[in-house]
Amino acid sequence: MSASDPNIYRSCYCESCHQLKKNFGIVSTAAVNYDMTFNSIIINSLSPYGIKEQNTKNGMICILGKAADSELLKKIAAYTILLTKWELLDDKNDHPTLRSNAASIALGRAVRKAERGYPEYDAHVEKGFDALRKMESDECSDASEIGMKFTRSLIPAMKDISGDAWNDGLEGLFLSLGTMIYVMDAVDDLDEDYMNDTFNPFLSGYDGFVNKRKFIEKNIYPITDVMYGIMKKIQTSYSSVRNSMMFHQGVADNIIYHGLTDSVKRVISCECTSRPSMTNTISSRLLRRKE
Repeated sequence: MSASDPNIYRSCYCESCHQLKKNFGIVSTAAVNYDMTFNSIIINSLSPYGIKEQNTKNGMICILGKAADSELLKKIAAYTILLTKWELLDDKNDHPTLRSNAASIALGRAVRKAERGYPEYDAHVEKGFDALRKMESDECSDASEIGMKFTRSLIPAMKDISGDAWNDGLEGLFLSLGTMIYVMDAVDDLDEDYMNDTFNPFLSGYDGFVNKRKFIEKNIYPITDVMYGIMKKIQTSYSSVRNSMMFHQGVADNIIYHGLTDSVKRVISCECTSRPSMTNTISSRLLRRKE
């Protein structure tokens, strides 16, 4: 990895935060996440309207910095807000908490602005969560199938954001990434879902659950087969779009070939969570702001 890659990634992450603040208000910056940053890195580097230099300064008050003038990054910010909206609503349906309720209320203004500006994105995300709930109510036990069908409903929004940069390789990359995120989260949330009696495809029809660690030990081969099968699709799709990237290949390489692979290993070994829960992250940040 190049010594400059961490700084480039941090700059892209901070720019994502600045785009949220500029277009949807300072509270909306609680929605910034790694998925949004990766989407920005890939789409921005493929688009003829992409911005290579994101001179975002980091620091205690870096949120007050100026965001780049980019319609592409603005669209990604709007999509992120709408995805967060439906994640919070889904959480309220499954296991309502005061924290998720507070997060939904605090983000209300940003959500309404994103809905007005990008109603088609909102419709696509809603369709995805409708499909997700349908598969969960049917108690589907195939985590990769659920993840794929859910992500496929989101593809039209990603296609619009990507514009002329869109191709089959990019579609395959986003589909596989979305599937991987769902599968990793399902494994990661086994204990929590069991305790809360909320749906988890790995627990559907499964008797004798004790805890996540014992479940993974008993089912290590089918779980790793699923995850590494998806990983292969991710890397194949990425390799087909990499040559078209005009910049930031090193950062994207590190995420795809090192960061994501390491996350899979950590989930399987129960070393740590695959990524922070969107709902918990949002809630925690918003509550800290209120304090």
